[in-house]
Amino acid sequence: MSENIIGAPNDHDVGTKEQDRLLPIANVGRIMKQIVPQNAKISKEAKETMQECVSEFIGFVTSEASQKCRKERRKTVNGDDICWTLAALGFDDYEVPLKWYLRKFRELEGEKAAANQTKDKEDDERYPLKFSFTGSSSKDSNFRPLD
Repeated sequence: MSENIIGAPNDHDVGTKEQDRLLPIANVGRIMKQIVPQNAKISKEAKETMQECVSEFIGFVTSEASQKCRKERRKTVNGDDICWTLAALGFDDYEVPLKWYLRKFRELEGEKAAANQTKDKEDDERYPLKFSFTGSSSKDSNFRPLD
């Protein structure tokens, strides 16, 4: 019979924490399959090893970026912080494509925002009178036009 020490995590707790800190193995396997020849097989052990390495790498880079943000008294880590951290850690080969991806992502987000603004403007022109709900319950609810 095994003894449990008070406050010590049991096997179930450790497994849950381990699983929470790792990227999903299915995603890791899918990415690995894109790189190897189509007829190649990837062992479970290889996927698990890569899962641990990639998760550790992401955690390390994020931790360094977070420290940078704390020093600058900011609470949010953004893509530029990650790019800066990769360069500072000597991962220039990763920094360049990530900067390119971040720029493209921001361009697409800007296009989406512009499209939404255009749609909102068209809706405003089509439906110029807007209403708001006032009151604390449905019994005393009132609708009034917004100015």
